[in-house]
Order: sequence, then C-alpha cells, then structure tokens
Amino acid sequence: MIQAKKTDLRREAGQRTRDGLQAAALELLAQRGQEGVTLREITDRAGANVAAVSYHFGSLKALCDSAIEHALERYLDAQILALDSLGSTSTLQEVAAAFARPMVRALAAGGQDLAVMRTVARVGIDPPQGWERLAGKFDQSRREALRVLTANLPGVDEQELIFRTRCAAGLLNWLALAPIGAELAAMSAEQIERQLVPVVAGAFRGDAAVGR
Repeated sequence: MIQAKKTDLRREAGQRTRDGLQAAALELLAQRGQEGVTLREITDRAGANVAAVSYHFGSLKALCDSAIEHALERYLDAQILALDSLGSTSTLQEVAAAFARPMVRALAAGGQDLAVMRTVARVGIDPPQGWERLAGKFDQSRREALRVLTANLPGVDEQELIFRTRCAAGLLNWLALAPIGAELAAMSAEQIERQLVPVVAGAFRGDAAVGR
C-alpha cells in the first residue's frame, strides 16, 4: 500500500515536471519561434534540470514539437467545437464569430491561452515537420467551416471557399503576433468580437460584398 502510494506520488511529480516543461516551451515558442528557444531557458523557466528534458521528451526538438502539437490540438479542438455548434441556417456573421472564437477568447484571456494562439500563428507561417499528424483535425475543421459557408454562399465553389477560409485563418494568425493584437487584448471578449467578426465575415464573403 505504502509502495503503491509512493509510486503514485512519483508519477504525479513526473507529470508535473513534464507539464511544466511543455508550458515553458510553449511560452518561449510563442515569443520567439523554435529557432530562438534554448534548453537552458526552458528548464530555468520550468524550474527543472536539463536531464528532465531528456528523460521526458528525449531532446529539445522533441519537447518543442510536443508543445507545438499540443497548441495546435487545443486550437483545432476549440474551433471544431465552435463550428460544430452551428446549424445550416446560421448566418455568415455567426459563422465568422464561431471561426474566430478561439482567438477572441485567447486575446481576452491572455496568459497560456494567448501563448497557444501565438504558437499556432508562428507555425502556421512555417509549418514544422510532423504537421501531417494533425491532418485529420485540419480537415475536420475545414469541413465544418465549408458546411456552414456553403449554405450562406451557394454560388461560390468549394475551392474558392477553402481559399477564403485559409485567408481568414491567416488574418487571425497575424492578429496574434502583430501590434494590433496587443490593442485588442486590452478589450473585453465582447468588444474584440464586435471589432473582429465583421472583418472575418468580409473575408468569407469575398467579392460577394462588392457593391453592397
């Protein structure tokens, strides 16, 4: 009984160390990207020793890859959940609000949530090796977006809608890293949504908005 308890405590301590290293890596990746992160900075921030990285991840690269994959999964899961809640009668504004919701919430919350979005934004510009591991979730997010966009824009073919969706995603990624993102972060989630949703909806509409 005592031995089992000690084993559980060691396992919990190991998981805390692993989580701490991943969180520290995520924060630094969000600030500087993978090329600007050192092993010593991560371990100092996490309050861990260098050997812990080898033990839990194998290498600095494997740790960064794990943090990046974690960030992408959190982002995609949140976006899929928001889009999945929409019905076929949802308006373009509602689609844009759901698509932008993870970014809106991250900007308003700051901290780890915003670090996730900044990491997603950086790797969106320069995708890491292993990106294809999440291809299924990227496809699911795209399918959910297309499902509701097609109902709102019936005259636009699928490839054009995919292009507009990618442009909207690029816009959100840019906001996470650009100075204007810091301005938005000073607002409430409701204020950010009021500013951002019409812009994302415009990206979805494309030339359909011309002349209106």
